[in-house]
Amino acid sequence: MAVLLSKKVIRVALLSSVLLLFLGVISGHHEVQERLPDSVRDMHSSIRGSLSGFKDGLLGFNRGEEAEYLKNQQHIHDAENAEADWWKRLANGEEPHNSTWLRAPAPVQSDGKVRASFVSLVRNSELDDIVSAIKMVEQRFNRKFHYPWLFLNDEPFTDEFKTEISKHVSSKVRFELIPKEHWSYPSWIDQSKAADTREKMKDIIYGASETYRHMCRFESGFFWRHPALDDYDWYWRVEPGTKLYCDIDYDVFHWMQVHDKLYGFTISIHEFESTIPTLWETTRQFVKEHPDYLPKDNMQDFVSNDHGKTYNLCHFWSNFEVASLNFWRSKPYREYFDHLDKAGGFFYERWGDAPVHSIAVSLFLPKDKIHFFNDIGYYHGPFHHCPIETDVFAKGNCDCRQDEDFTFQGYSCGHRYYEVNDMKKPPGYERFQ
Repeated sequence: MAVLLSKKVIRVALLSSVLLLFLGVISGHHEVQERLPDSVRDMHSSIRGSLSGFKDGLLGFNRGEEAEYLKNQQHIHDAENAEADWWKRLANGEEPHNSTWLRAPAPVQSDGKVRASFVSLVRNSELDDIVSAIKMVEQRFNRKFHYPWLFLNDEPFTDEFKTEISKHVSSKVRFELIPKEHWSYPSWIDQSKAADTREKMKDIIYGASETYRHMCRFESGFFWRHPALDDYDWYWRVEPGTKLYCDIDYDVFHWMQVHDKLYGFTISIHEFESTIPTLWETTRQFVKEHPDYLPKDNMQDFVSNDHGKTYNLCHFWSNFEVASLNFWRSKPYREYFDHLDKAGGFFYERWGDAPVHSIAVSLFLPKDKIHFFNDIGYYHGPFHHCPIETDVFAKGNCDCRQDEDFTFQGYSCGHRYYEVNDMKKPPGYERFQ
């Protein structure tokens, strides 16, 4: 008896499946539906409604997908409002955030120092320019604190380079080669398409450069993975030809650690839109999948004027960074970089490490983790940061022209940074507008 019942159940299930398949096929054919008997048409409508609910349940819409669904139903206005509200909730900290992903730095050492290093990506041919930068860093800061230096290159450093550099640093120095896999095309990149992009972008700054793209990808996703940095929590990026204009009488690495900061900068600026046409939309896709990575009181409004709908092109100039290596090592940033890397924009467009870093810290960190080093006078051609406050300028024994300060000029994002953080602008800033 049990066997017979089982067979009947199986037959009923099979017949039901065939009926559901048949109804599914005819569901899109109006003329067929019109010829159905009323009883069958009513049953079809009922089952179709159930299937629709079942399908929607399988989709498991999140907030961003809900907006996309509404667009597909041509409810464009409702969809845009829904998505805008979702981004506002993220910006206001109304969505969940997992803040346990950041590894804490090692405790301050007995000598008062922390685990930090200078990092320079440099070619052998840039020896003179990097020596001039080293001299300024040592004179203005490191002769007091003696932090080590790390030099990275995609080709072996020459003996001449290593000998000359060693004359000018006041602490331990390392010369390391970048792993081939960190400075080459990933397997998913169509190199013919990448070459076509370089040709199309030849009239844009660095648009035709293959090396520049490898550099931007390396600085975005790999420098912090180099084994030579495994024992460090902090880094200060130094590029050839840069200048420091003011004395720095305190340990900036120690200051960052004890004040719980994670990213420090001196210059902010607008990016060339033609180099990153799809970067923001690619970022939005990632954030929709990981809303828990955005903390309460993040700094999204620094990089977007409309609560995340579009990118305003603001970014921190990454040729100067004093920042946490542990942030780049964190799960949110690693996954974000992998998402960008798979999209191919480093090669199919010309995504820079500066907007990538800046968007990441603005979205994934609370705003109070980001610090403007106003007291560090700095130059990377063609822009200067020179403290315009008289007391800051005098205290740092600064050697720069205050009227050349870039912070509040039109192409800078300094105004935006001050306003988003409710900071009082210094006296005299109006003259730069």
